[in-house]
Amino acid sequence: MSAEYATFGLAPAMRAGGVLANGGFQVHRDFVDFIVDGRPLLFQLSDLDAVSPLASDVPPAIFTKQVRGLLLEAEPPLPGGRYVIYGCPECADLACGAVTAVIDKEGDDYIWRDFAWQTDDHADLELNGYHGIGPFRFQAGEYRAALGSLLDQSAEAPRRRVLLIGARVALLAKLAAALRTIGIGAEITHDLSGVPADELRTYGAVAFGRAVAQEQRAAVRRAFTDASVEVAYVDGLAPIVPLLVAQIEHALDRSPVEQRRLTRLVAADGEAGVEVTSPCRVRLTAYRLDRLYRTHTHEVFDGILEAGRHRIALDAKAVKGESFVVARTSGSVLVEAMAR
Repeated sequence: MSAEYATFGLAPAMRAGGVLANGGFQVHRDFVDFIVDGRPLLFQLSDLDAVSPLASDVPPAIFTKQVRGLLLEAEPPLPGGRYVIYGCPECADLACGAVTAVIDKEGDDYIWRDFAWQTDDHADLELNGYHGIGPFRFQAGEYRAALGSLLDQSAEAPRRRVLLIGARVALLAKLAAALRTIGIGAEITHDLSGVPADELRTYGAVAFGRAVAQEQRAAVRRAFTDASVEVAYVDGLAPIVPLLVAQIEHALDRSPVEQRRLTRLVAADGEAGVEVTSPCRVRLTAYRLDRLYRTHTHEVFDGILEAGRHRIALDAKAVKGESFVVARTSGSVLVEAMAR
């Protein structure tokens, strides 16, 4: 085994939830990803829709047990000294498939090796091994410091609640229901007078409808500023629930910008420009409003893109009039209005 060290770190990451064009939905998950040699380890595993076991919504006792396991202070959950590195974002059931690896020690060094895709208690390295991944050797000090920091109970948890402010109550109710379905709390209000600072601190974003006046927007911003609470503000592009959900998902993304997979979206002249940092599946969905303000949805692209910039032609029918494009990978979402 090579004696060369890999660097080890951790960073906030997100499995992007959303309301899909086919009527389905996928759950929003916040988790901590493993950063190996400066890059998310997840990005080295092809196009994998998965989360680490260090998810923010697991009970504290289970979260602590997961961290202790990675530190080799608890028994491995699978035979052969194997630990789950990434699992199903919907149910975390091993039967859905998981990336596992052997974690052990040589002297003071921690070693991650024999990565494999696993669907039952035993891994078949010859058939399902990730032969180009690892082994990774981590220095004990760096490794233990990163994971040990997660056991600090003072660490701030992701704020997965959104405040919705707008004039169309029926639309806001549908939006709130959609957000709750994918695991994001949502409340509707018109006035923040008298709301205590502790309550405001539970929100990660505020979404304004297009009809909200500037005076009301300013009053909401003052309320959060006076409470010393930083939130993301979302200006709703159109009264289209899946589009607004995508905007809010983007606003809630806490992952470092330099470690995101989807980094650029432009939409103009019947084309979408997309940039990704590693090979991944990208889905492009176009939404448009007709003259009667009815919503039309078109899936315009769904495929694997290599790292780099790409230009994708859009169906003219999908983007005529007032239209918008949503680009989605498993970990991030971008939204743009179609420029004319």
